[in-house]
Amino acid sequence: MSDCLFCKIASGDIPATIVYEDQDMVAFKDIAPKAPVHILLVPREHIESLEQAQPKHSELLARLMLKTADVAQQQGLEQGYRLITNSGPGGGQEVPHLHLHILGDVRSKDYKGF
Repeated sequence: MSDCLFCKIASGDIPATIVYEDQDMVAFKDIAPKAPVHILLVPREHIESLEQAQPKHSELLARLMLKTADVAQQQGLEQGYRLITNSGPGGGQEVPHLHLHILGDVRSKDYKGF
C-alpha cells in the first residue's frame, strides 16, 4: 500500500533502525518505545490488522510468531519479553498494518516495569 508507514519502512523508503529482515518480514526499533527494548515486527505484505488476515496468511503468521523469540534473544531479552498485537482502532492499533510489539528489559531478571 503506497501510503502505509510500515510498508514504506519495509521497502526502505523511510529509514528505521532495522534489527532483522528477510524476504517476508522486517523488525525495527520503535521510535516511541514503551519499554527499554521495543521492537516492531511487521510482514512486508500489507495486511491491515489481524482481523484482515486470511487462511492464506497462516504460514506467514506462524513465521512472525516464531521469529519473535529469535529477535528477542538477539536484543538481549533472555529473561523474557512481552508480545502485543493490537487489532483495529478499538484495540489500540495506531498504524493500519499488522505488527507485533516485542517489549522487554535487559537490565534485570527482576524488572517488572511494563
